[in-house]
Amino acid sequence: MYKYLFGPVPSRRLGISLGIDLIPMKTCTLNCIYGECGRTTKLTLERKEYVPFQDVKKELTHYFAHHPKPDYITFSGSGEPTLNFRIGDVLKFIKDQPQNYATAILSNGTLFYQKNVRAQVLQADVIIPSLDAATPSAFHKINRPHPKLDLNEIISGLIHLRREYRGRIWLEVFIVPTINDTEEELTALKNAIKRIAPELIQLNTLDRPGTVNTIRTATEEELKRIIDFWGFANAEIIAKAPVRKEITSFRDDVESAILETIARRPCTLQDLQEILGLHINEINKYLDVLEADGKIKVVKQERGFFYQII
Repeated sequence: MYKYLFGPVPSRRLGISLGIDLIPMKTCTLNCIYGECGRTTKLTLERKEYVPFQDVKKELTHYFAHHPKPDYITFSGSGEPTLNFRIGDVLKFIKDQPQNYATAILSNGTLFYQKNVRAQVLQADVIIPSLDAATPSAFHKINRPHPKLDLNEIISGLIHLRREYRGRIWLEVFIVPTINDTEEELTALKNAIKRIAPELIQLNTLDRPGTVNTIRTATEEELKRIIDFWGFANAEIIAKAPVRKEITSFRDDVESAILETIARRPCTLQDLQEILGLHINEINKYLDVLEADGKIKVVKQERGFFYQII
């Protein structure tokens, strides 16, 4: 069992992806209202070696020696990966391997205004930053940032990243109906996206209850309307659970373990993590599919959102 690696998990965007988590649980620069893992408990801009580089290197060395090559090694997890100032060292270690591993960085994009952060990620094959709003009002409503973050600096950082980085940028925009889908907000986002010039723009929306339970999922029709409004030929909607289910490597044993666990008693996401010993991101993938298949449902209780058998 690894401490800093998780998966591999099936992903429509990245195939079979081995995750690396360089940040402690819920340590982030943002406290987004749609966070499915709960609110950020450590809201910070402090960059430091949150997990030991040598320990991550040791786990990767063991994994490389004992497992087949994944499609991607992905820097993600339950916090913002660029907060770890050794991210560049981990990336370099992976890129120095003879197997030529493909790498991806999933980031909220807030720290790329710092030149040293941009310099540390230039070896990645794909960077997937987020930009959910291009006006301060929507930015604060959706992302609830660290008070020292400035939206204009964040957008400028993404523009500079595009100029300096030779890999692919897939910009993710999370749609929260009534907040960032008005004509004013969409126009501001469109103008920002033009300046950033990513290879892909990927629309996402809520899968399951977020930190704030009053927000809802955008419908397929609403997301298509946004794409039509923008007029970008390279914009797409991120596929949900039914498409992921078609990936042949989707593990029946993980689904069975989740179902057997919640058949005994309803569990929260955190309960399942503790019981099964799996990373939250990995569990999330399977909960998506089980919900889409109509095998489980979510029930709100005093302690949070519980998953139970239908």
